[in-house]
Amino acid sequence: MKRLRLSILTVGFVTMVMAPVSILADSHADTIAVFKKSAAVQPFFASAFGYSVFPTIGKGGIVVGAAYGKGKVFQGGTATGTATLTKMSMGFQIGGQAFSEIIFFEDKRAFDDFTSGSFEFDINASAVAITAGAQAQAGSMGTTAGASAGPATGTQAGNSYRKGMAVFVHAKGGLMIEAAIGGQRFDYEPYQTNGHSGKATDSPLKD
Repeated sequence: MKRLRLSILTVGFVTMVMAPVSILADSHADTIAVFKKSAAVQPFFASAFGYSVFPTIGKGGIVVGAAYGKGKVFQGGTATGTATLTKMSMGFQIGGQAFSEIIFFEDKRAFDDFTSGSFEFDINASAVAITAGAQAQAGSMGTTAGASAGPATGTQAGNSYRKGMAVFVHAKGGLMIEAAIGGQRFDYEPYQTNGHSGKATDSPLKD
């Protein structure tokens, strides 16, 4: 019963967090443009087999935390499908955050793992933040590094592929300023060849 109350409270809190987050939502093209301003991220656009981008992820919690966001997966400059991100976490926490996230796939194997239907990051996975006020946490998916004053200024945090993937986040504001992504779950839905044309490219991208 106590857990049920916590779950209901958390859902209500995340709903309140997501309300203003919708106002902050950007198009996929706008989000990619933000990440491309970072010197740390630019090389990955040139080397990656593909990537998945989430314009806005809402994260909040009171004891029980939750995160949610929707994005697109790209390969060869073409959108291949959509991805839904969810995450639940336990432990003392209070506050909310809105941020963007991009995941680069080093090769076809990593891309296939992510687009297999359901994929989940290891609990120790972390990302590199490219905005002020965050510190990337060391883990199997990232390195410990300070963030710059913004996506286009300062010395950017370094990163490299871990298990075939590299993850960057760009905080939009809130109280939870950290880059832990462990436990994030992704459900991928490919575009149907007789439905969505999948012609959105990253130059220019169509939302």
